[in-house]
Amino acid sequence: MPTGKVKWFDVDKGFGFIHGDDGQEAFLHASALPAEVVNPRPGTRVEYSVADGRRGPSAMTVQILEAPRTVSEGMRKPTEDMTIIVEDLIKMLDGVSTSLRKGSYPDAARGAKVAAVLRAVAEELDN
Repeated sequence: MPTGKVKWFDVDKGFGFIHGDDGQEAFLHASALPAEVVNPRPGTRVEYSVADGRRGPSAMTVQILEAPRTVSEGMRKPTEDMTIIVEDLIKMLDGVSTSLRKGSYPDAARGAKVAAVLRAVAEELDN
C-alpha cells in the first residue's frame, strides 16, 4: 500500500489531498479516514489504498502512521527536567501545607512565588 503525507485537509469541505511518497497526489475524502480522526493535520504520515476516482486517484481506507509533532510538543522541556521541577514543586507545596497546618498563610512574597511556579508548571503540562 502506498504511503505519504497529508498535504492539506479542510474539515468544513470534508476533503483534502495526500502527497504520496512516490510523488503522486491522491484526493482524500473524510469518509476514507479512520472514525476517530476528524481533522488530519498537514504532515500526518498515512498509509492508504488508491482507487481511480472521477478526477484522478482517490485515497481509500487511510491509516494514520504518525501524526506530526505540534509546535508546543517541540518546545516542551524533556521529561527528566520536568520530573525535577515537579519534585521541587511538591517540596515547596509541603512547606506551604506545613505553614497552613500551623495556622498561618505564607508571607506575600512566598505566596506569589508558589503561585508563579504553579502557573508555570501548569502551563508546561497543558502544552
